[in-house]
Amino acid sequence: MASTELLDATFAALADPTRRAILARLAAGEASVTELAEPFAMSQPAISKHLKVLERAGLVSRGRDAQRRPCRLEARPLREATAWLADYRGYWAESYQRLDALLDEIQAVNQTDTAGRHSHPDGSRG
Repeated sequence: MASTELLDATFAALADPTRRAILARLAAGEASVTELAEPFAMSQPAISKHLKVLERAGLVSRGRDAQRRPCRLEARPLREATAWLADYRGYWAESYQRLDALLDEIQAVNQTDTAGRHSHPDGSRG
């Protein structure tokens, strides 16, 4: 899968709260489909459909352990998504700095206006 396709699949998989909960569970260690289905009011086939989406995105892999096929979290797609998001962190930091500067300017103008309103016509304050 090409890098952009993998990124698209990762974000599509992460868009669902059930799949995010499955990933959170797998972050604690591998688990069977039965174990993953326990906290949800869903059938095993429904959980399996979610797992297939996560597998296509490369977020989950299944091993072979005797009679069961434990699911495990794969970190690479999450690292790539994090790297993609990090590219925009600079943009947001700069935007917040500009907003902070604008707010400081507005507060300074407001303080000047407030101080001016408390002056008497003869120039005295109070």
